[in-house]
Amino acid sequence: MSLARDGIPAAPGIVIAPARVLRWEVPRVPHGATVPPEQVEAEVARFLEACEWAKERIRVLQARTVRTMGEVEAQIFEPQVLMLEDADLIQGTIGYIRDNHLTAERAFEWRVLEWESVLSHTSHPMVLDRLNDLADVQTRVLRRLMDLPDPDVTQRTDDKTVILVARELTPSITVQLDPEYVVGIATDLGTRTSHSAILARSLDIPCVVSLGDVSELVRDGQELILDGRTGRVVVEPSDEEKQTYRQRDFAIREWEQELVLLAHLPSRTRDGVEVALRANIDLPGEATNARAHGANGVGLYRTEFLVVGRGTAPGEEEQYRAYRQVAEAFPGQPVVIRTFDLGGDKFPAFLHMAPEENPFLGWRAIRVCLDEPQMFRTQLRALLRSMAHGDVRVMLPLINEIAEVEATRRLLDECAAELKAEGHALPGGWKLGAMVETPGAALSAPELARHVDFFSIGTNDLVQYTLAVDRGNSRLARLYKPFHPAVVRLLDQVARAGREAGIEVAVCGEMAANPLAAFLMIGMRVGSLSVGSASLAEIKKVIRSVTYEQAAEAVREALKAPTADDVVRALTARLGAVLDLSKFAGPWTASPEH
Repeated sequence: MSLARDGIPAAPGIVIAPARVLRWEVPRVPHGATVPPEQVEAEVARFLEACEWAKERIRVLQARTVRTMGEVEAQIFEPQVLMLEDADLIQGTIGYIRDNHLTAERAFEWRVLEWESVLSHTSHPMVLDRLNDLADVQTRVLRRLMDLPDPDVTQRTDDKTVILVARELTPSITVQLDPEYVVGIATDLGTRTSHSAILARSLDIPCVVSLGDVSELVRDGQELILDGRTGRVVVEPSDEEKQTYRQRDFAIREWEQELVLLAHLPSRTRDGVEVALRANIDLPGEATNARAHGANGVGLYRTEFLVVGRGTAPGEEEQYRAYRQVAEAFPGQPVVIRTFDLGGDKFPAFLHMAPEENPFLGWRAIRVCLDEPQMFRTQLRALLRSMAHGDVRVMLPLINEIAEVEATRRLLDECAAELKAEGHALPGGWKLGAMVETPGAALSAPELARHVDFFSIGTNDLVQYTLAVDRGNSRLARLYKPFHPAVVRLLDQVARAGREAGIEVAVCGEMAANPLAAFLMIGMRVGSLSVGSASLAEIKKVIRSVTYEQAAEAVREALKAPTADDVVRALTARLGAVLDLSKFAGPWTASPEH
């Protein structure tokens, strides 16, 4: 009898193959490991040599990644190099060796445990990603100290392809995978945003993470079905199940071919209402891919890649080049660039941010930028300069106060005056928008709208702040409800406020990639939806399959619904009447197996 596990879909694709279980874990350090006083300095030297060796190995993998995937993907290894240069980690370990006469292995294990303790106070995905990087560094250093070989994930035992099963994959292992051999990845832990998941998508390997105990359940050679669209893994499937998934794979491939044809068709409802469809991107190199998938510009260009994991703040020229690259990829189309959304789960080393009790309610986003004017001015100058190369618009995260917008406008004016005096060509004006991410901003949207040129609703934070539910806390996952009536009403209120003020309202959170939510927002007359490149075609399919009147009627029904389930039922009934929802990616959808 088959066994199924549901996890988080991290890279799309359906594959059927035998499992290869990989044990790449932190090695167990023998207890009671101490050395005589006269050997302490030799132990320190041994530890430092292991760190240098690990750093060199990471640099080799990084160079290989540059060759095989590109420079941007290779930056994934920078946080690991920084960890191996971190004085707190290195000197702390040396202190344990000298003060307690511990072996290098034991001292390093102690210091890493202390780091993990600090990072483990939250279950947010980005913090978990840092833990994953730390585990990669720890494993590599300990294996060197303990003279253990690295596993060879490239070695093939026969001509068969395999699905790799592991407790968790690290970036240094993932980057070595051969897609011709490893056709799928299934892990107990991990997040969709982890560096390993990003690399799996770059390698085009279907991947499901956060499967619980799958690595304990599965043995080498057992046959698996892995569905990277829904996040399901089936162990030892029956012939009937394999046939069902093969048919599903065939249907999905036909669906994807149909979607490809939509890429360059207008993003317009059947009754002629235009809904701009833009891309969310994290790195400048993603702009070309987004355009190829039919994006009408960029609705959210996150800029944190410039600062996270860095020991020094990025300069104006570096930022200017990164912004200009995307602007030039979309000539004549909007490119909305979000200023640094730091704090919360993003801790650039150069800011020396003190620990906070509630970091997501603390010093973050626009608050950090306005309190760090030199850093903010550098970014604003780079943004202003990039406007000479396209329709670049500036978006401010976590706006709650009109004063925050006014303060930014004053800085923009000052920076523009400086740049003009230096001889730079600048446009006559610029567009400044606010991300609506809190109930406070949503409820004061009519007043806020008079001070900005556009709204963009950040649904991820808006949902978690409205419902007081941490979206990264798996224990509370059942309470994180994007279709909660309170959220639906706030979305409608912001959309109305924007229309009445004559400014564009966009949605750039994860909800925009959900077909039900996209349908809802069309009915609210949201002017632009911004989603990841992989979702562009599916959301365009929604837009082109419905009429505005159908969507508006669904909104009227949703606004009367007393519960989130009622909202979902209303939207599913109306959208399901014109589209086969089981073909859409994501675990929410009602696939035949769920």
